[in-house]
Amino acid sequence: MIKNITITSLSRGTIGEPFVEHEREIGVERLEAMGLRVKFAKHALKGIDYLQNHPEDRAEDLIEAYADPETDMILCAIGGDDTYRLLPYLFDGDRLKNVVNDKIFLGFSDTTMNHLMLHKLGVKTFYGQSFLADICELDTELLPYSRKYFEELVTTGTIKEIRPSNVWYEERTEFDESQIGVPRKRHENFGFKLLQGPPVFSGKILGGCIDSIYDIFNNERYEDSVRLCEKYGLFPSPEDWQGRILLLETSEEKPEPERYEKMLTALKAHGVFDAVNGVLVGKPMDEAYSDEYQKLLVKVIDRPELPILFGINIGHATPRCIIPFGVEARVDAEEQVIIVG
Repeated sequence: MIKNITITSLSRGTIGEPFVEHEREIGVERLEAMGLRVKFAKHALKGIDYLQNHPEDRAEDLIEAYADPETDMILCAIGGDDTYRLLPYLFDGDRLKNVVNDKIFLGFSDTTMNHLMLHKLGVKTFYGQSFLADICELDTELLPYSRKYFEELVTTGTIKEIRPSNVWYEERTEFDESQIGVPRKRHENFGFKLLQGPPVFSGKILGGCIDSIYDIFNNERYEDSVRLCEKYGLFPSPEDWQGRILLLETSEEKPEPERYEKMLTALKAHGVFDAVNGVLVGKPMDEAYSDEYQKLLVKVIDRPELPILFGINIGHATPRCIIPFGVEARVDAEEQVIIVG
């Protein structure tokens, strides 16, 4: 059972800004009410500008959290868009390799980059929630579906099965103090949708936010992202993808279909879709471009025998489950379940 949580800001330093102080307090209170002891990593609360300019300090926080014997779980504060910049500070001199262990690591969005870094070192991780996006929910309680998975993780150390949420929520447009206690707008959820292929497939799950993954292959956002990711071999080889299940989900930027097609095409060019046993696709935030994405997945992948399961409650659409990476999973679309382990 998890007792001590360290919250890190490995990407954007939002959690340290005054405009989220009310959310931060809500989140800490909720974790403490679960019987958890909470601390923030040394640089986690230094704010957006400081952490933007000091990727070495973000990396130091991750190293110290893994080295800290009192930390049972590393919880990422939020995502962002430049986490790849931690690579030299974590991998030069094997700094991260020398301290990693099997403590729980949880985050999503651009934390995808950290998941791939840890995968490179053989570490199993958990994808799907973060402190600010989930624990600090402004409603009177955590979203019940999200809470179920978080509590399972901190009490058992794992996730055994994933089923669809009965509802999905529209994303908030305001996060100030006036929104405390204000519920999100909710809609009936359609569940997991099999786009093609056999309904049952298995493999170890790996992947994350496709927007972040695209930065590994494309310099549109940062001119050095491709160079650094190639230098440190961040993206798994086609051989490493063999027999796995690829997880993809889209960011709050809600990429237009033309861009989504480019991102899928980049993955195809790297042989991912020829290697994996299946593809899991997260529900888009606010169901933006849902129909278009489904059609593009089938078109670009162009392997009718490859299972594609759409609408997983993971990533940027709320509520969120938690998916273990690096653990064998069995997907059954007809039974609407992903069984892990």
